[in-house]
Amino acid sequence: MKRIGLFGGTFDPPHYGHLLMAEQAFQTLSLEEVWFIPSYQPPHKDDAKTKASYRIEMTRRAVSDNPHFYVDTMEVERKGKSYTLNTIKEIKEKHPNDEFYFIIGGDMVEFLPKWHRIEELMELITFVGVKRPGYSMQTPYPVKEVEMPLVEISSTDIRRRVSNKQSIRYLTPPEVIEIIERKRLYSK
Repeated sequence: MKRIGLFGGTFDPPHYGHLLMAEQAFQTLSLEEVWFIPSYQPPHKDDAKTKASYRIEMTRRAVSDNPHFYVDTMEVERKGKSYTLNTIKEIKEKHPNDEFYFIIGGDMVEFLPKWHRIEELMELITFVGVKRPGYSMQTPYPVKEVEMPLVEISSTDIRRRVSNKQSIRYLTPPEVIEIIERKRLYSK
């Protein structure tokens, strides 16, 4: 039996904040692996700004130097809205003997009551909330809390910086920057 963290998101683009969240959960919970699962179409926000194939390529490159991090493309392959419940059911069907932890940012914890079929989801998986300053970890649901050093990086800010021809160095791995530049992602 493996202890595996699942980290879903648009990863548009992936950045050091994502990697640090995954690493903190990996260390704190003594996980054996963390799977990054890029969404096809997130149910709680607008569509991704970038094609799924580019987001997958960037995420693969971002995690390539960590032997415990993997990218799973199941949500992109499934297409449509990426509901966590469908993903968890599919994963548990394929890996019935493993123990899974779903990693979310502290900003998402307060929205758990609004998640699609949250009661059913809570019976299938343990949620892990990675603390973020300015966000409450208050929720009626059980969530394991993980501390994280203060790092305020967002994909929205990275896209804005690229659009304004500002540096994104040290916000995301060089391999991700190379893809953004080569594919001219997020430019006006």
